[in-house]
Amino acid sequence: MTEVRWGISDGIAVVTLAAPERRNALTVEMAGELEAAFDEIDARDDVGAAVVRGSGGSFCAGAHLGVLGEAAHDPLDDEAQRDIDALYGSFLRVGRCRTATIAAVRGAAVGAGLNLALATDLRIVARDARLISGFLRIGVHPGGGHFTLLSRAAGRDAAAAVGLFGHEIDGERAAALGLAWQAVDDADVEATALQVAARLGKDPALARRMTASFRREAGPPATSWDVGLEIERGPQMWSFRRRAKASAT
Repeated sequence: MTEVRWGISDGIAVVTLAAPERRNALTVEMAGELEAAFDEIDARDDVGAAVVRGSGGSFCAGAHLGVLGEAAHDPLDDEAQRDIDALYGSFLRVGRCRTATIAAVRGAAVGAGLNLALATDLRIVARDARLISGFLRIGVHPGGGHFTLLSRAAGRDAAAAVGLFGHEIDGERAAALGLAWQAVDDADVEATALQVAARLGKDPALARRMTASFRREAGPPATSWDVGLEIERGPQMWSFRRRAKASAT
């Protein structure tokens, strides 16, 4: 039974972590399904944005204890390394999606689950969502580029507070720090994420070019202004030409 489900409506792919009995904690198999889902999304030309959400009122409780247990038993074992790589690879796959991505965060996003949320381009969170690094609590060094993901979203101090010092924050605080774009009532999280994605969903071709330019310019590392001008030149000329053709028909 698949634990990652996805569908497309109005140019928006909605990807759902579907293991509510364990608060969507990630297994190796689930990470593989997540990668496969984004492979399929990228292969289509009718998707301009993707929303990642959890089922059962929780985003993702982190890595499944089985994955952590294997790594703790013998961290240098080849299979343990492959499992960890598979987990981290799924974050990278989401971050490299050709479409813009939004995390719709309800409930808890813990450890690897927080990494997954931060791998997206933008986050909509419930006011009472719980964003927790969690690594310090269990005596494990962060992984998956945790500090990088935190600092690129909210800066060094916020990354230190959440990732290094283990400070838990709610959705409202996350929005205030810049870790999320908007904090809304829990019942409105997914509808708000879809509303934000709607404009990109209407023009997938332009959305994908804009997403590529945004990531190249915003980084990390961010480009200089003059480099940004050159990055945008080609896609902008393409859009001018497309607009002119549409006007002529």
